[in-house]
Amino acid sequence: MGLPSKPVSYAKVLPTSDYKTPFTDYTRWRLKDDHGRQTWHYISEEEAKKWKQSTADKYFLGLDTEQPDLPNPKTPLDVASNGLEFFSKLQLPGGNWACDYSGPMFQLAGFVMCWYSTGIPFPEEWSTELIRYLCNRAHPEDGGWGLHTEGESSVFGTTINYTAIRLLGMEADHPVAVKARETLHKLGGALGVPHWGKAWLAMIGCFEWEGMNPIPPELWLLPDWIPLHPYRWWIHTRAVYLPMSYIWSKRHSRPLNPLTRALRTELFTQPYSSIKFASHRNTVAPADIYHPHTLVLDAFNTACTFWRNWLLPNWLKKWSEDYAYSLVVREDENTLYVNLGPVNNPLQMLCRYIAEGPDSPAVKGHIDRLHDYLWVNEEGMLMNGTNGVQVWDTSFAIQSVVDAGFSTQPKWKKMIQGAHNFLEDQQIAEDISNAKQNCYRQQRKGAWAFSTRDQGYTVSDCTAEALKAVIQIQAIPGFKQLVSIERMRDAVDVMLSLRNPSGGFASYECIRGPKQLEWFNAAEVFGRIMIEYAYPECTTAVVTALVYFQKVDAEYRAEEIKKTIRNAVNWIISAQRKDGSWEGSWGICFSYAMMFALESLHLVGENYQNSERVRRACAFLVDKQMEDGGWGESYMSCVTGKWVDHEKSQVVNTSWCLIALLNAGYEGKDVLKRGIELLKQRQQKNGEWKQEGIEGVFNKSCMITYPNYKFFFPIKALGMYAKRFGNEELW
Repeated sequence: MGLPSKPVSYAKVLPTSDYKTPFTDYTRWRLKDDHGRQTWHYISEEEAKKWKQSTADKYFLGLDTEQPDLPNPKTPLDVASNGLEFFSKLQLPGGNWACDYSGPMFQLAGFVMCWYSTGIPFPEEWSTELIRYLCNRAHPEDGGWGLHTEGESSVFGTTINYTAIRLLGMEADHPVAVKARETLHKLGGALGVPHWGKAWLAMIGCFEWEGMNPIPPELWLLPDWIPLHPYRWWIHTRAVYLPMSYIWSKRHSRPLNPLTRALRTELFTQPYSSIKFASHRNTVAPADIYHPHTLVLDAFNTACTFWRNWLLPNWLKKWSEDYAYSLVVREDENTLYVNLGPVNNPLQMLCRYIAEGPDSPAVKGHIDRLHDYLWVNEEGMLMNGTNGVQVWDTSFAIQSVVDAGFSTQPKWKKMIQGAHNFLEDQQIAEDISNAKQNCYRQQRKGAWAFSTRDQGYTVSDCTAEALKAVIQIQAIPGFKQLVSIERMRDAVDVMLSLRNPSGGFASYECIRGPKQLEWFNAAEVFGRIMIEYAYPECTTAVVTALVYFQKVDAEYRAEEIKKTIRNAVNWIISAQRKDGSWEGSWGICFSYAMMFALESLHLVGENYQNSERVRRACAFLVDKQMEDGGWGESYMSCVTGKWVDHEKSQVVNTSWCLIALLNAGYEGKDVLKRGIELLKQRQQKNGEWKQEGIEGVFNKSCMITYPNYKFFFPIKALGMYAKRFGNEELW
């Protein structure tokens, strides 16, 4: 795909107040979908005459979708049908759905600093809209940035995003830059930036490498049986620290230029030359710390620093760098340069640049694939949390259509067929080969990834939800059996390979390391990042998929599957709190986890009538219902581990709670009816539901958006209500 258009110059003439108006011509942006690969293109006026904007393009860009008002709904299924009428228009030609998967405010800045470190210029249309997005996402009061879009300003967020807007071309005297810099200085300056921020700044010459705690690539040379070996870490952690360790060991920094010299004076509250960076390895702004250093980590860092400075022989340093780099190369090969996510991808690109230079095919491959992470919305250009949510959202979209009873209606057949074709195409067909060297990857033949087959990482619940959707589609009269029983068995094999001794299921892999590895959590701003954990959400997804699979193939590994379901449900029961709740890890928060947990109990016959634990769960949820009939849960629930009300009810939380109560067989119809009323009230005349609060979370402290949740979960809840009580005329 290459670089679009001409590169940006150092300084830009930018508006000083209006950031809602696009800096580029929004009628010229187009989203291309190629087998789930979603990339934005800024085309010429002549090209725009031939390649018309779709309804989906307009919706994502915040333009008028020109969708008509629909008939006033009288029943729950009328509301659901109107919602599907709008949502179906957002389906892409390849059969999948797309969205703005943003929220974290460190991904974009990390990308900008890694890219800048290579010396490769930014494309003009990228830089201007990236700046506009950062302007729009600055804190409305103090002008700083937080860990995520709804968070308070922090040293981490403000340091790296201030640096990003300057590297992208904003002058230091621009009002946005001035306000952000003042906030950063009030917070103590960039010296207190957490670990990843120190690394990114060092890559552009605005921090000294001796000022950050070590990331020794020698860890990859340890025997596998040692508990600290990186292969035992959670996959996202090791994927970030693998390329970062190579860059750290190489001490790569872009040579200074007038801009980075200016940043050295702007980021700190004292002269750069006066800072003794080596004494600030552990300097982190107190408000930024979510997971404080342990004595074990501090001792480890001190030992590794001494080892690096005084004991490490050159031959071992080279060996460890070469081995780490070989794993970087394998990651690129195994993912076609997509990589696991938006943090490790630019780091991987920088590694390939350091080793092979700017003209290498690997660097060009990364430049091409970085398009997959960039997204354009009404606020500008941002970086998505993965290369998309294609498999995940498409699976849930189809399930909602089935649960609402729409799957046999002829008008939706084309939409369902497109999704069916997409899911069939995206199942992973082969395992990773360890012939060259061990890549430490989970079994994946038969799996589905979160986003696309090219990205290629097994995820337990993505495999489960996709398999469930495929089975549901192939049970509809008139649909072909695109995914054979043999391929379904491959998916089941993957899920069974992910079993943990506890009975619970984690996300990408089995739990490989002990909880004590959290003592070595060096990121400082995230919790629970060092190992995999079992989750109610992932465990329930696997349980439901196995139950569905046994309906189409009762013989394959039958006893193992029954035992797996029994153990998984027992784990879910053990994870319930005394107050009846379950805590979520991937959505906000208790309402999300309880939707899944109560579905698991429903599948094994536990309900409100016969189960005390189900009644406790229902009581917990009913107690949280708001005066307007909806439910609203704040992201602070994830941070604190206790339910925190949102300032107002939310369509998504309301839908989750309704689904949970309906799965539980809760008998209070009035409670459920009030929730259904709220979904109807919030729906627009064209069938749309507007975006409200942020929906997702990872690692306890960082929030992320799932904009399509506001479509398919309400549709599902409305359909379940109608199935339970009849499609009665309520309005």
